[in-house]
Amino acid sequence: MSEPQAPLAERLRPRTFAEYVGQEHLLGEGALLSRLVSSGSIPSLIFWGDPGTGKTTLARLLATTLNYIFVPISAVATGVPELRKHLEASSLRRKAGQRTLLFVDEIHRWSKSQQDALLHAVEDGTVTLLGATTENPSFEVIAPLLSRARVLRLEPLNAEQLTVLLRRALEQDEFLRDQGVEVEAEAEAALLTLSGGDARALYNALELAAQIAPQEENRRVVSRKLVETAVLRRLPRYDKAGDQHYDTISAFIKSVRASDPDAAIYYLARMLVAGEDPLFVARRLIILASEDIGNANPNGLVLATSCYQAVHATGMPEARIILSQCTAYLACSPKSNASYVAIDKALEAVRSEQIPEAVPLHLRNPVTGLMKREGYGAGYVYPHDNPEHFVEIENLPTAYQHMRFYEPTEQGREAELAERLSRWWKKRRKP
Repeated sequence: MSEPQAPLAERLRPRTFAEYVGQEHLLGEGALLSRLVSSGSIPSLIFWGDPGTGKTTLARLLATTLNYIFVPISAVATGVPELRKHLEASSLRRKAGQRTLLFVDEIHRWSKSQQDALLHAVEDGTVTLLGATTENPSFEVIAPLLSRARVLRLEPLNAEQLTVLLRRALEQDEFLRDQGVEVEAEAEAALLTLSGGDARALYNALELAAQIAPQEENRRVVSRKLVETAVLRRLPRYDKAGDQHYDTISAFIKSVRASDPDAAIYYLARMLVAGEDPLFVARRLIILASEDIGNANPNGLVLATSCYQAVHATGMPEARIILSQCTAYLACSPKSNASYVAIDKALEAVRSEQIPEAVPLHLRNPVTGLMKREGYGAGYVYPHDNPEHFVEIENLPTAYQHMRFYEPTEQGREAELAERLSRWWKKRRKP
């Protein structure tokens, strides 16, 4: 049999919704897309999801099922002049009673002016837009376009769904069947882990591993080692959906909390080698900077937030350096969980109230004459009119006066806050 002309992922692209795997939250019984398909039309949509989650396939299925003319373009290769030609053709089709689904892959790659060129056509119904993006549309798609489209989040495929796709490939693809391709249990687990929820990555790795597997008695047996060879990467013992994932991120966070930069960077390296999403690590560092460092070093949160933005802008492999810098800085910073304890203590107090405690009158804004006569704002003192821009007056509801929610430590910069609060709030903060 001759070599296939199309990649495995294309040969196995679903042709009907019955063949489509994943995204049950959108396609399950009573879910949004199911209801829209039943209604016979769809509004403009933006599919937001990781690579290989089925954005393009889902767009094609919607167009076919609802009898739209499917016009796929890539934001990387399509400029405004070409876009306008597509919109003019769509306008003519509309006059003839045909609907156009304009599929813009990687829509986040378009500039503001390129996205602006779509607005009128989307608004007047010349086209139904279906944009696909791997980036957060809130940051990458202009607000006027977002207001005209519904954003739908596509989730990475889980192990069960990837297994269905893997078995389907081995059973239904004539080229794999003709070669007698078999996948060992360890190789199957490796394929699922290395794919990271990406169906296309799963098929690419399977096809290449099958191609390099030795032919033995009309069989090609794919082993774990062959899978690792195919993707040019040794598979660490790290399951992104299992215990190893949670154990490693836990060790990473606790090492930073313990002020051990060496251990923290080691666990960071383990996660990156295993293919962990660097933005996931960056998000955890932001949380840690507030929860475990807080006001002992307020710059920690600033750096962690900047780290996230820098990782988002650069991607791997350069992001490893940024993550390492931030990890080392946070690990070496003085630690305080006072803000974390304070908000949980306050939340507990608020949730225990049967009736919400009244806001003191001096803090209420006397918007109307009646409010002023009722005492709203009475006794309020503008802090900036006093020495040190401070006045000692109770602002908590009566039931909580003299309580301390925030108790700063003596660590780092927080020691200055502790001294200042003790000096200001002499009654509430008696030693």
